[in-house]
Amino acid sequence: MGISKGMGSTRPGSTRTRTLARLPLAVAICMGVQSMAFAQDTQDAAAQDAPADQAAAPGAQKDQPRTLGTVTVTAQKREENLQEVPISIQAIGQQQLEQQDVASFNDYAKMIPSLSFGTAGGGVFSGPGFAQVYMRGVASGGDGNHSGSRPSVGVYLDEQPITTITGALDIHMYDITRVEALAGPQGTLYGASSQAGTLRIITNKPDPSGFAASAAAEVNVVNGGGVGHVLEGMVNLPMNDRTALRMVGWQKHDAGYVDNVRSTITFPTSGIVADNTAFVEDDYNDADTVGARAALRIDLNDNWTITPAIMGQHQDAHGSSGYDPSVGEFKVMHGYPEFSKDKWYQAALTVQGRIGNFDLTYTYAHLKRDVDSAADYTDYGFWYDTLAGYGAYMCTDFDPVSFTCDPATYINPSQHIFATDGYRTDSHELRLASPADNRVRVVGGLFWQRQSHDILQDYRVDGLSAVQEVPGWPDTIWLTAQQRVDRDKAVFGEVSFDITPRLTATAGMRWFRADNSLYGFFGYGDWGWSSSSGVVICTVDQQFLGAPCVNLDKRVKESDHIGRFNLSWKFDDDKMLYATWSEGYRPGGINRRGTVPPYTSDFLTNYEAGWKTAWLDNRVIFNGAVFREDWKDFQFSYLGLNGLTEIRNANKARIEGMELELQWQASYNFLLSGGFAWYDAKLMEDYCGFNGADGNPTSVCPPGTINPATGDPVDGPQAAEGTRLPITARFKGNVTGRYTWDVGADEAYVQGAVFHQGSRRTDLRDAENALLGNLDAYTLFDLSGGIAHGNWNFDLFVKNLFDKRTELSKFAECATLTCGYTPYILSTPPRTIGVRVSRAF
Repeated sequence: MGISKGMGSTRPGSTRTRTLARLPLAVAICMGVQSMAFAQDTQDAAAQDAPADQAAAPGAQKDQPRTLGTVTVTAQKREENLQEVPISIQAIGQQQLEQQDVASFNDYAKMIPSLSFGTAGGGVFSGPGFAQVYMRGVASGGDGNHSGSRPSVGVYLDEQPITTITGALDIHMYDITRVEALAGPQGTLYGASSQAGTLRIITNKPDPSGFAASAAAEVNVVNGGGVGHVLEGMVNLPMNDRTALRMVGWQKHDAGYVDNVRSTITFPTSGIVADNTAFVEDDYNDADTVGARAALRIDLNDNWTITPAIMGQHQDAHGSSGYDPSVGEFKVMHGYPEFSKDKWYQAALTVQGRIGNFDLTYTYAHLKRDVDSAADYTDYGFWYDTLAGYGAYMCTDFDPVSFTCDPATYINPSQHIFATDGYRTDSHELRLASPADNRVRVVGGLFWQRQSHDILQDYRVDGLSAVQEVPGWPDTIWLTAQQRVDRDKAVFGEVSFDITPRLTATAGMRWFRADNSLYGFFGYGDWGWSSSSGVVICTVDQQFLGAPCVNLDKRVKESDHIGRFNLSWKFDDDKMLYATWSEGYRPGGINRRGTVPPYTSDFLTNYEAGWKTAWLDNRVIFNGAVFREDWKDFQFSYLGLNGLTEIRNANKARIEGMELELQWQASYNFLLSGGFAWYDAKLMEDYCGFNGADGNPTSVCPPGTINPATGDPVDGPQAAEGTRLPITARFKGNVTGRYTWDVGADEAYVQGAVFHQGSRRTDLRDAENALLGNLDAYTLFDLSGGIAHGNWNFDLFVKNLFDKRTELSKFAECATLTCGYTPYILSTPPRTIGVRVSRAF
């Protein structure tokens, strides 16, 4: 059954638990404060030794024009100037991250035009930490739940992938060097989950050259909601001239703004009235997060460096961030617990060295993520009762022979869900790179990864008869207890050749093998329910994760290759043109409904031309790309029979578009920057919703065509050729202006930013999209100002200045054609005003 997880009402644990959880933050801040005197002594000594020309008055140099600085990126597995990398890439540096008060994924997502996102489970995982990332309009939508297709955008923290089967971790954005957004297929260097693009979060590294520390505190107020806060600290501790330790800690409270209001629901079959009084609460969707990150750098000698690192986070989220517009703005009426306890850590190791004149890099990462959650699933019970009389089978006295209930024993047919999801990922990469200044340059390596997802979903109806329970699970009408394992192996390489000093050709290839399996139990108890997959049919008579037996054991293997070719021409020292052909892919896998065939890999082919240019003595940067992408046999997830996710290969889609980036240092004091993207993403063939006898997607299905899976005639295609792909707007853009000026020896600033996104479809399929409705276009304004006084910074900011209601996502608790009559909307938070104080030591 399709899980629809909201964030629940369970509160954090005891005071002692919270105190221990904040220990990493306290350690980082305290160490920084205790070292303040040492840092100040060091700064004073450095000032005494500074050359005379560096001691000029603060405003003396401002008669000279200010230029845009060089940005170094590692997108192609080696350090390069951003303006010399022949791919569509946007880099958001540390200064810009701080200026925009970026703390989480949602904050930087709106700054990247090529990026869009939805929420896992079609939206009910609507709290923090459950975003599904898309790039360049490569999104099929659907309402499938959390163990569906692999993500199409890979997310990395430094060298290590942080993309689980569900999606990526939401990294707290403090002490971050930059974010790199690589649009378009990056499969040759980054593999399976970089079909449409790659996000890379690059942290500041331990530095043996000197002590550094910083701390920050923020308080914010949400209009009509609660009060939030953020505490952060960092310390960089040199141990000797070859070793340093860097530690970062954070603790934050995200204020809630959605209210769970009192309501009653009357079920038509039984007349039973459900009341949610026990769960009424204002500012229902708050969240508490604590985490820490530590890295140790050891320079063994001038050629070899080892960097072990560990990071962890514990997040307690409550309630639902999606609201029910039929109840009211930012209001829901839920009658069961809703929460998510998301705990994860990642241990990583990076080894860098030289073998001859080749650079060798080895990276390893182990990620462990456990999510315990509960979700209200009342809509499923209400709408199945309304549309199909489902409540007539929910009782305490059920007769399996006559398949009827004693009406006197009817019970509330509402369902609610308790789930435990365990994710494990181990990855290794070993690669060699030739010297960057050679005429012929080579990067190549080996990759191995194993991911697993332990799925336990317990769907309960309180008071259910013992006959109808899954054996051993009181009140459980449906149980999913499965283990999914995805294995990936690859050999990859790229070679670049300077045909002339200004003309370079690059060719790359990745050979991969995927081996994916699914094992366990799914279904009802053995009480005669008429679903084709609901009756227990055991294949292995032994328990698995507490389930009564095993009725699903499938595995698929595949191997293939993808390629890339790029030609770049520097017709000027500051200007470059490039053309690229590249491919990306996602591996296939097993459907959680064992009676549905496996789904196969889908492939994306990209044709792109772009430019990187700097003008007016590097005061203006203007970059852009135009492209066409063909998406073949794309994977489409939806909630099928019993609300269980099914993944099938659809047909062909095409995305055409343009991306632009502009930075203009208009004067010494004023900087204007922006990013813009236009997309035309649509189906190239009809989507019929079923496969033919050959197992391939059917693209010709006029009214009356027989669906071979059901034997019933169809009314025509579920989405016709030319239908827009969902989630991505035709236009997305942002512009930021920042003005700075001197106030005595201090520097003040004021900054304004505007973000716009056009209207979007919610679902590929016409009927489902009609029920939920399109996502409206919106424009948001942010405003901030502040002053820097020595090592202190004081900032005041307003996000969503005009208190705009937006539609980031729409979803239903179960399959849209059943529960879509009660849609939920996920919106940008209301206007948020905050004050932030930070200091570097």
